[in-house]
Amino acid sequence: MQIAQNSVVAFHYTLTNDAGEVLDSSEGREPLTYLHGAGNIIPGLEKEMEGRAAGDTLQAKVSPEEGYGEVQPQLVQEVPRDAFQGVEDVEPGMQFQAQTQGGPLMVTVTQVEGDTVTVDGNHPLAGQTLNFDVEIAEVREASQEEIEHGHVHGEGGHEH
Repeated sequence: MQIAQNSVVAFHYTLTNDAGEVLDSSEGREPLTYLHGAGNIIPGLEKEMEGRAAGDTLQAKVSPEEGYGEVQPQLVQEVPRDAFQGVEDVEPGMQFQAQTQGGPLMVTVTQVEGDTVTVDGNHPLAGQTLNFDVEIAEVREASQEEIEHGHVHGEGGHEH
């Protein structure tokens, strides 16, 4: 069976940046499982998976536009230290969920200087070209319930 709209796909992957550094991998874990066409993985990788079958391997180079987007400078902001009430030591690398006009947003602390904390709401991989080495482990038809819910159920998927 080929990967198409409403296929359930399980695949192993290694993700590297352009410098060849491994950013993420399914090595030693279960394959990643997703519902094709439901926006469960980044668009550029999903496009590259279309039409493939179990056992296929591929290398996909995904541009920022088809991955996690370009870096948006307006998502980098300085906020007062007292915005982190209840957190004793705010340090670079810490992540928090901020409430914004557009809803909740994950932010990462990038700098702390005195009473000023710089946070970045961009995805950590924004602005980067992503290189995937993929091996497709399984392709099957999605159940009607999976299609209605927009995600995979059962092993490798979501449990209700």
